[in-house]
Amino acid sequence: MAIYKRRPDGEEQPSTLGPLKVRLPFVHYKFEFPDWIQGAILCVVPMSITAIMLDVLGIPFEIAIAFVIINNFLYLLHTHFGDPSVVGWITAGIPLYVGFLSGFPEGEARIHALIALQAMVALIFLLMGLFRGADYLVKKVPLSLKAGILFGAGFAAVFGEFKDEGRVWSMPITILVGAALGFFMMFSKSAAPLRERYSFFRFVAQYGIAIPFAFAYLFGILIGEVSAPKIEWNIVPIPIGEILSNYSIFGIGLPPASYFLQALPLAIAAYIIAFGDILVVSSLLKRADEVRKDEKIVFSPARNSIIVSIRNFFQAIFMPFLGLSGPQWTAGQALVTTRYMNNPRKVVDSYWGGATGIFWGMSFALLLGPVVTLFQPGVAVGMTLTMLIQGYLCGYLAMELLKDTSTLEKGIAVIIGAVLVAKGATWGLGVGLVLWLLLEYDWTKKKGKDQDHKSIA
Repeated sequence: MAIYKRRPDGEEQPSTLGPLKVRLPFVHYKFEFPDWIQGAILCVVPMSITAIMLDVLGIPFEIAIAFVIINNFLYLLHTHFGDPSVVGWITAGIPLYVGFLSGFPEGEARIHALIALQAMVALIFLLMGLFRGADYLVKKVPLSLKAGILFGAGFAAVFGEFKDEGRVWSMPITILVGAALGFFMMFSKSAAPLRERYSFFRFVAQYGIAIPFAFAYLFGILIGEVSAPKIEWNIVPIPIGEILSNYSIFGIGLPPASYFLQALPLAIAAYIIAFGDILVVSSLLKRADEVRKDEKIVFSPARNSIIVSIRNFFQAIFMPFLGLSGPQWTAGQALVTTRYMNNPRKVVDSYWGGATGIFWGMSFALLLGPVVTLFQPGVAVGMTLTMLIQGYLCGYLAMELLKDTSTLEKGIAVIIGAVLVAKGATWGLGVGLVLWLLLEYDWTKKKGKDQDHKSIA
């Protein structure tokens, strides 16, 4: 039976198991071929984090790509349990995680530090989801502190790529050409009119950094900065035994208690960054609901947070993942919602087909040896493009937060950002709180009110 006959116009897509809202392929949503293709093309994005995992954690590529594949299949927990978010990493914090991990000796100590960090992030998301405290917590965090964390993440992203040993200088022409094209297509004033006027530019823009990456990668091979790929015609193996023995808590044991305490400030910073993604997905889905009146999309921040917590706990136990597990992937969310909104029901029956299809396509593409080996020499290019664009977005969002604030708050935010880059999240948050108490908080306010009450009496 076709799905559209089972859902009356204006109602929520059918599901099973009551409040769990389980949705299964071909039962509760249709196969959406375009979203599968988009996901397959964009597999270069999750692959790019293998470059950092090799550098920071010192793990072999075969293990790193296995982590990426498992992480991608975990994304499907959201759409299959009723959460419409197209999820991803807590990307903006990656430079901060790298700085934190670099403070530990190479090898098992860094794996333990990442386990501790991911477990603390999982715990925070679980508490926020169970007690619905996200809104309260983030509203109470001063704007200067939130903007400062974003500044720090943005500064760290760009600095990490351009420092003396940064990835930019390993293949400068390739990366800078790709960055120029990516920035032009995504942010240039000239690009918007071109997208409106020409279908070619609209086609390129809808794939985010995938097309700029592909162009830069091919260009790099032509000029000799990037090695030509050696294609392997196989299914990518996932060495479960090796992962459990060398990277899980069952193989290397639990981290020392001190690691969890050291990770807590950064886990709080990661959550504050991630909460911005929850606000973004809520806004995008609300807009989709307004445009497509035939289907009701229900987004629950509590449900989203609990599933994010489950993903982080799973990875902390079995395979610590450097990007951490976040509540939304903005680029993927925009792709899915845009296609859904721009097509009638007879073309895109349900939102869930696209939101799930993009990760089915991406996950299966990552299992194909020819796809992985084709892009393997260019993962550093993909990661650098991701970090540079993330740096731009973090800086932009930080300034948007501070748009209507005082010069005092702007100055505090810049100092917090600089300290975060130089000394890490513990120092950054500590300095931020001290500056807020010393400079922003009005210590005379309560006293003034008390005096007013006495005079009235």
